[in-house]
Amino acid sequence: MARATTQYVCSSCGYKSPKALGKCPECSSWNTFEEAELERKSSRGLGSMSSVGAYGGIKGGKLVSLREVSRSEMGRRSSGIGELDRVLGGGLVAGGVVLLGGEPGIGKSTLLLQVAHHIRNSSQENTVLYAAGEESLEQIRLRADRLGIDSDISFTRDTRVEAIGALIAEHKPALCIVDSIQTVQVGEDGNPGSPTQVRDGTSNLTRAAKEHGCAMVLVGHVTKEGTVAGPKVMEHIVDTTLFLESVGQYRLLRSAKNRFGAVGELGVFEMRESGLYAVENPSMAFLGERPVGMAGSVVAATIDGVRPLLLEVQALASKTPYPNPKRVVVGLDARRVDVVLAVLERRMELPLSSLDIYVNLAGGLRLNDPGLDLAIALAVYSAVVGKPLPPLAVVYGEVGLAGELRTVSGSMRRLEEAKRSGYSQIIAPMGSDVGSQKSGGVRTLEEALQLLRRSS
Repeated sequence: MARATTQYVCSSCGYKSPKALGKCPECSSWNTFEEAELERKSSRGLGSMSSVGAYGGIKGGKLVSLREVSRSEMGRRSSGIGELDRVLGGGLVAGGVVLLGGEPGIGKSTLLLQVAHHIRNSSQENTVLYAAGEESLEQIRLRADRLGIDSDISFTRDTRVEAIGALIAEHKPALCIVDSIQTVQVGEDGNPGSPTQVRDGTSNLTRAAKEHGCAMVLVGHVTKEGTVAGPKVMEHIVDTTLFLESVGQYRLLRSAKNRFGAVGELGVFEMRESGLYAVENPSMAFLGERPVGMAGSVVAATIDGVRPLLLEVQALASKTPYPNPKRVVVGLDARRVDVVLAVLERRMELPLSSLDIYVNLAGGLRLNDPGLDLAIALAVYSAVVGKPLPPLAVVYGEVGLAGELRTVSGSMRRLEEAKRSGYSQIIAPMGSDVGSQKSGGVRTLEEALQLLRRSS
C-alpha cells in the first residue's frame, strides 16, 4: 500500500528537504520552505523481476528513428508589436509556451492585452482565451477602455487547470494567456502558488498547448532578486522565458531562454497612458538628451545581450577636499573603471590622485561590457583636460593593463548601429573592421588620445 510521507520544498528554487530549514542551502533564501505531501509506493514485488518481466512487467514504448521525423517549420504568428516579435525570434509559435516575469505594475498585463487585441483582430478565426486569476473582469475592462481595446476576447475566471485545458480543447484558441501561473490550481487539494501546484500547473498547461497547437503565455511572479518565483523546473518546462524590467521611462524585455530564437535579445518599450509602445530606435532614444560639445561626454557602441546600442558615458573630475579621492561609478562595473583609471594614471601619466572621479552610464542601464573601457578612458581624459570629443565620434574597445586596445565581440553589429544612427567617426581597436568609416583603428590608448587631441 502507498503511504503518505512529508517533505519540505523551497518555494524559491524547489529544493527538497525532509525537514524545514530556516535558510535554503541551494538559493540562500530565508523562510521559504513549505510542507508538501508525497506518496511513496511500496516496492514489494519488484525484487523478483525475472518472473514478471523487466522493471516490474512494464514494457517500453515505440521507438522512432530520426529519419522518420518530418521536417516541419513551426508556425509563427506576429504579436503585432515589433519589439516583442524581435525578442521572441519572429513571433509567437503555435504550441509554444512563454513564461513572462516582471515586477508588479510594470506592464505585463497591459502588454499581453495589447497582444491579445492584435491576435483577435488579425483574423476572424483567431480565438483568444484569457484566464484571469488575479483581476476581476471589471478591472480588465477598465484597462481595456484606457488602452482603446474593444476586441472580442474570451475571458474566464476559472483557473482550474482541468477547466482551462477543456476550454483549449473545445475552442482551439490561437492564443491562451494565463495571468498568473501562481493562481492556477491542479486538482481539488493543494494551495495555488505552492511549488507543487506551480510545477504541475505549468506541466499540464504546456501539454495542453502542444496537443492543440495553441500559443500560450504564462505570467509569473518574481522574487526580490528579480527571478521567477517557484521551482526552477518551471523554467525548464516552458519554451521561452522573458523578463520585463523598468529603466527610467522605458521598459526592457529580455529573453533568458528561447528554444525558437536567440537568447539575450532585448526589446525596448515606452510606457504611455495608452499602453506600451515599441521604441524603434533605442540608441537615439537614450542619446536624445545628450549635451553636444560637452567635455566628459562620449558616445559608446555597446552590446546588451545580442543587441547593439549607442549609449552615453559621462565623466566628471573635481578637486577633492579629502585625503583619499572618491571614485563614484553608476551603471558600470566599478572594478573595470578602477582598472581603466589605473592605466590612465600609470601609462598615460594623467594626474588623478588629487581628483574625485565620477563615471556614469546615462539612461539608467547597467552593463558589464568590456567594450566600454575605451569610452570610460576617453570620457575621464576629456573631463580632466576639458576637451570634448568630436560630435560624430563613436568609440568602443577593451583597454589592457599595458595600455593596448583589444578587440571585442560584436564589432560589426556595433559599427552598423553607429552608421545607422549617423555617426561617421569610429575610434576602435586595430582589429575591428571599420569599413569605409573614418579614422580606422588604433593600437593603443595613447594613439586614441592623440586622435582625440587632433580632432578637438
